Amino acid sequence: MHRRQFLAGAAATGAGVGAAVGLAAPAIAQDRITWDMVTSWPTGAPGLDDSARRIAKRITDLSGGRLVINVHGAGEIVPAFGVFDAVSQGVAQIYHSVPAYWISKNKAIGMFGSFPFGMTMFEKLGWMYWGGGQELYDKIYDGFGLKGFLAGGTGPQWFGWFRNEINTLDDLRGMRIRTTGFAGEMLRRVGVAVVTLPGGEVFQALQSGTIDAGEFVGPWNDFAFGFHQVAKNYYAPGLGEPCSTEEIGINAAAYNALPDDLKLIIKTVAMSAADETTMDYEVNNAKTLRVLESDHGVKIRVLPQQIVDGLAVAANEMVEELLADPDPVVREVMGSYAKFRNLMAEYAPYAHAGVMNARTRPFAEG
Repeated sequence: MHRRQFLAGAAATGAGVGAAVGLAAPAIAQDRITWDMVTSWPTGAPGLDDSARRIAKRITDLSGGRLVINVHGAGEIVPAFGVFDAVSQGVAQIYHSVPAYWISKNKAIGMFGSFPFGMTMFEKLGWMYWGGGQELYDKIYDGFGLKGFLAGGTGPQWFGWFRNEINTLDDLRGMRIRTTGFAGEMLRRVGVAVVTLPGGEVFQALQSGTIDAGEFVGPWNDFAFGFHQVAKNYYAPGLGEPCSTEEIGINAAAYNALPDDLKLIIKTVAMSAADETTMDYEVNNAKTLRVLESDHGVKIRVLPQQIVDGLAVAANEMVEELLADPDPVVREVMGSYAKFRNLMAEYAPYAHAGVMNARTRPFAEG
């Protein structure tokens, strides 16, 4: 989707989905529960807003209209970064966002979103489902009056958009770069001035020079927001965010008041979204990258090894500090995360990494 199409169609998209939700509701109004979902995304944002609305509609449909969820984009009820507090306080019943935005509330939350040189999306789901991750997630969110479920991911993110080439860590020092979460902490450690902005504000900041470079997600979202119009050097891989996980957070009182079958529907929809949304990003990122390079003159660049090595040092420092954090919950989550990451890292060269590396040369031009 082109940026102007995304912007022009935002209102129509929201109205169309709202109408679809209304049509899905059954006649038994006395049993109907209505929730407001607030999101961190502009209405119509490819992938992100799509995922929120797909989750809302699927819960509505699978419940037979007993639980109807109305979706509100960033700024319609609360700002993009205000959704966590809004749901915690009962202003809305459910939000769609990313855990990376909530590190200021508890550092451990960020590990459920993404961590530098950390797990891929499918490794993360393995940790959540079979490695104790969900139990730790519940333990933290319970303290905020929330029930959380991971609900998809954007796949490996990109390092960002730069006007000029970068070759060494010295090129990064002093630059004002938009990023979030632990990725931002990693960059601060190598001398970057990190700027945290909602996705909808990044284009203007790049265009005006408020920031020197920036990342948001990957080709699909970045193209829709038009970043290629103001910077042509697009760097990968996004080592700060090997996967950026999306989540739904639910007001705990509202969730606990539901009958068991509706709770199961929400959990099942979140699990299905984890696969569907992640694959949506994989496919559309691959397609969009071709368009950026062939039609818009974007130069696809790989981070120089000197920068990778410097960022790895910073990331390892972060792990060691979190393992020694004064907060026992942070230590527990980092320990669990690191243990599972290392298990997967040992296996990866013989599985996904092995297969992907082997096919790159013979089939890259296929």
